[in-house]
Amino acid sequence: DVAEGQITLRAMSLVYTTLLSLVPLLAISFSILKGFGVHNQIEPFLLNAMEPLGERKEEIVERIVGFVDNVQVGVLGSVGFLLLFYTVISLMQKIEIAFNDVWQISSRRTFAERFKDYLSVIIVGPVLVFASLGISATVMSDPMMARMAEIQPLGSIIEFVGRLVPIAMVTVAFSLIYMFVPHTRVRVGPAFTGGLVAGVLWNLLGWVFAGFVAQANRYTAIYSGFATPILFMIWLYVGWLILLLGATIAFYRQHPEYLSGRQLSGHLSHADRERLALQAVRLIGERYYGAGSPPDAETLAQALRVPANAVEMILAPLEVRGLVASTDASPPGFLPGCPWERASVHDVLDATLQAGRDGRFRHSSAGVGGPVDGLLARRDRLLAETFGNVALKSLATGE
Repeated sequence: DVAEGQITLRAMSLVYTTLLSLVPLLAISFSILKGFGVHNQIEPFLLNAMEPLGERKEEIVERIVGFVDNVQVGVLGSVGFLLLFYTVISLMQKIEIAFNDVWQISSRRTFAERFKDYLSVIIVGPVLVFASLGISATVMSDPMMARMAEIQPLGSIIEFVGRLVPIAMVTVAFSLIYMFVPHTRVRVGPAFTGGLVAGVLWNLLGWVFAGFVAQANRYTAIYSGFATPILFMIWLYVGWLILLLGATIAFYRQHPEYLSGRQLSGHLSHADRERLALQAVRLIGERYYGAGSPPDAETLAQALRVPANAVEMILAPLEVRGLVASTDASPPGFLPGCPWERASVHDVLDATLQAGRDGRFRHSSAGVGGPVDGLLARRDRLLAETFGNVALKSLATGE
């Protein structure tokens, strides 16, 4: 996936968006945290996040905090504040699109879902982050903890745990991102696997990057005042690359069937498409007539042992034909789009056949294939006679 270039391209795009959105995001977070009295922790938090930049981190954080302090909502006015808020929303939307691309998801959140989810992240996210940091710092600075650290081998264990705390916190943060940002249901196990790998990479590459920055004096001689911003952008790129790599690992952990080829759905034969379409219809009908909840693409994909995008591709022409409908849930479920007593198996087969004709090349048989066209027309009539009387409800219920 890295060699194909999509992950690196997404990471570079997110670097650009982050540069535009970082100050507005921190300004909004600063306003929220000010109400909780923990806004003074923003600078220590940024210093910790910029640790791989070495001595240059202080210059970068000082400038960022200076920009944030200069943001005055009263001076900006309502239009300026809306633009500030839109910049933050744009960053979150780009992050969601990048994760959906990793997870091979074509559907996106509705406007109402975006407003609700993004607002929750903007308001609740900073509070939870700084609350966890505050609790961790309080526990580690407690006098009782200091006395326990003097007792061996308990002291060595506490020191070892203290070194693991940053990795654990990053792992948990990444795991939560992998669970809630993609517009699909991500299981805890795959999300934690991706978060663990990304957390270890974050700390390992941070240590490597710090060594690189320490030896980067020649870059200062070449780029002069631009050296620090360039190093900052490189670290942003590395950070987004780590985050997307972890998302990719979580994706393959949950969908090992993609390991044999991510574009499986594009190489399905027509017979496979017909079989999958009928199997998907049967599963949807079983849930519907059994008074169960409508299955989503992920549920159908697991039952059929195919990628979720293959299921979405199979069901799309059935939705267009009105045989299947999707719910307004997130992610959407599928249920009959019409009375299946009046819809037949032939309707599903015909919709699948027509969807395979993408129109890029149409062969005109005028004056060429008269007898052949007659045979194909006869085949179509036989299929209609054979399957036209088999109702979809009968397929689903076995009655």
